[in-house]
Amino acid sequence: MGSALLALLATSLWIPVTSGIAIQIDSDPSVSVVEVVLGILFWTAVTFVASSAPVRLSDGVHVAVSTAPIMAAAVLGGPTAATWVALLGSTDLRELRGKVVWYGTLANHAALALPAFFGGVVIAALRAPNDHGLQELLATLLGTLTYFLINLVFVSLIVLFRAGRPIREFLGRAETSGIWANLLTLAPLGWLMARMYQSEGGWWTTLLFGLPLLTVRVAYQRFVEMREMFTQTIGALAEAVDKRDPFTSKHSQRVRTISVDIGRQMRVSAGELEALEWGGLLHDVGKIGVPDNVLLKQGKLTREERITMNAHPVLGAQIIGPVDRLAPELPVIRHHHEWYNGSGYPDRLMGDEIPKLARILHVADAFEAMTADRPYRKALSTEQALAELRKFAGVQFDPEIVDSFVKTTWADDIRDTGEPDLRPIPMLGQHAARAARAHDAPAPGSPAADLA
Repeated sequence: MGSALLALLATSLWIPVTSGIAIQIDSDPSVSVVEVVLGILFWTAVTFVASSAPVRLSDGVHVAVSTAPIMAAAVLGGPTAATWVALLGSTDLRELRGKVVWYGTLANHAALALPAFFGGVVIAALRAPNDHGLQELLATLLGTLTYFLINLVFVSLIVLFRAGRPIREFLGRAETSGIWANLLTLAPLGWLMARMYQSEGGWWTTLLFGLPLLTVRVAYQRFVEMREMFTQTIGALAEAVDKRDPFTSKHSQRVRTISVDIGRQMRVSAGELEALEWGGLLHDVGKIGVPDNVLLKQGKLTREERITMNAHPVLGAQIIGPVDRLAPELPVIRHHHEWYNGSGYPDRLMGDEIPKLARILHVADAFEAMTADRPYRKALSTEQALAELRKFAGVQFDPEIVDSFVKTTWADDIRDTGEPDLRPIPMLGQHAARAARAHDAPAPGSPAADLA
């Protein structure tokens, strides 16, 4: 915020507000200071209205359609006018109600005022004197692009410090990139508002652009709501699958969280994190096709029952397959039970043949299963579960992913030597040896492998 105030002070002293923003109140052709101030107040009010109903994204980020009036003020009055309009007009109703802490208010205003200043500088430098045509429009587009890029840096830093999310993760989210790409369409709208402001119709004709701005705002809101509804639908479907078995309630939610935490440690892309999030929720959706007498059986499964149970990754991929938006999640769902040594199912992939995200989910799935109660055993402690992950690293699990899991908060305060722990867990070692010899499916007695 200090930088924004310094920039505002400097521009106010050395870069005067141009007369194009003034609202004439008499027939005198000369422009008075009062008329210039009235023009700035007008655009501040328009910006305030455009900022009053922002669209809320994830991580607490709010997006408003105030870009158009801010850029219009830059076209009409230059960098100083744009900075004042952005600084004052971006006041949020939440701030007036005291729901935003003071340093949050300062950061929010700085994240708009400084970009507005630099955007105004670009417009002033590129436009030709007395040109209100194509060159001015191009200058407005480039100035708006500058405004967006600098604003994006500020918002990313705020998310980094507030939520601990890496900048590249925030920028790479489809939700974020889609919104900011669409916001660039406000640049020509801002230019048109400026031109109408100086037309014979007068300043009031600018108010006619309230409807296009409202339409853009509604479109953003619908975009966010559709994504939120999609995510909630996936979560509800996962919850319905988990509730078929009282021992797996919330299992998919926890697997999703663990998978995403491992993915962040491995610095996967934002798109891959989203695939882990949705894949984690849907990885067991194929159990919808598993009969209750198999899914809920508390004793040892027969060979035929085990074949039925082991078909759930394929069934899940078939269920999700027709949904084009979930194409990145299909490999996660189908291959999350593949073993690193090739003895898993359904396709007996080995090593790097197994999709990376499926290997991540396998570790998360196994850890969650081992640390939860099952009808045939009590939950292992987190230390025991980590020991099992270490023991079967290179056999069942990708060792690199186990190493990444150890760095997450799920392994905080757990003793870990970084080497396999050979303490016996009943039936686990016996199962692993039999699986490696016979290339058969995991036996139900193994806490690391039996995730049914």
